[in-house]
Amino acid sequence: MVHVINKIERPAKEIINRFRGIGTATVHEASGRKGYVDCAIKPIAKGVRICGPAFTVQCHPKDNLMLHKALERAQPGDILVATVGGYYEAGYWGGLMATSAVGRKLGGLAIDGTVRDSEEMIRMGFPIFCRGCCILGTAKSTLGLINHPTLFGGAMVNPGDLILGDDDGMVIVERAECEEVLAKSLARTEAEEKKAVHLRAGVSSVEFNKLGKVFEFLGLKEE
Repeated sequence: MVHVINKIERPAKEIINRFRGIGTATVHEASGRKGYVDCAIKPIAKGVRICGPAFTVQCHPKDNLMLHKALERAQPGDILVATVGGYYEAGYWGGLMATSAVGRKLGGLAIDGTVRDSEEMIRMGFPIFCRGCCILGTAKSTLGLINHPTLFGGAMVNPGDLILGDDDGMVIVERAECEEVLAKSLARTEAEEKKAVHLRAGVSSVEFNKLGKVFEFLGLKEE
């Protein structure tokens, strides 16, 4: 078995940049409600966002050896998307690793696990999504996999898929569908802006969305 696959395809940088600033909920809806990531994986601080191609990492429980290898191999802008075998009682990533990631211009870390040195990493501005913090250290003694398909927070991630995260959560967009989902996301954003004009004018969401017949069908009674 090849443990580390270095050559992966990534979305065009122009497409990635156009996704920046679009909310994850909008992208999720526009993609046909695909790519939802477990909401327990959250930004390390309010306002943290990630947007970039997935560089997947599978670590052995309580071992971060493969994260160090990924730091060496990932390209600028890549998002390390790491799993840890479901074992969360360990700090798989810390301040020195984040310092290295900043120096190598990585786009961020999304880990289905826990980290440590959180205050330091928040100050340095390295974007992280994780399940929380744990001060326990890890070993560096067991091989895992890099850039193999990975189940991350309930979503299947392939190397090079687009990873988006904001305060609302995370969503995965398949690399081959990025252009289509981008167009649908922009169209949805425009439609919501037009809808907001009516709502600001005082039109109720029931009226605007024509929900009266739904309530009538369900037998809603009011006094």
